[in-house]
Amino acid sequence: MELKLNIDYYQILGLIRQLPEKEKKELAITLQSEISSEKSSKAIPELILQAPTWSDSDFIDFQESRAHINKSRIA
Repeated sequence: MELKLNIDYYQILGLIRQLPEKEKKELAITLQSEISSEKSSKAIPELILQAPTWSDSDFIDFQESRAHINKSRIA
């Protein structure tokens, strides 16, 4: 079940101000961890796009080397 409320910024701020100090600190820590996890999850696609790639000849060389290693292993 999903609960949807139409609450604006000032109403949320008013609710936060009513919280005890301990709960405000817990809320702040939770929000900071949520924000940092969003940043890290957004950074992964950017990192992948900036990663070095192999040329076709590099990939063919890798496949040949991998095949040689696989054949030379004693199973």
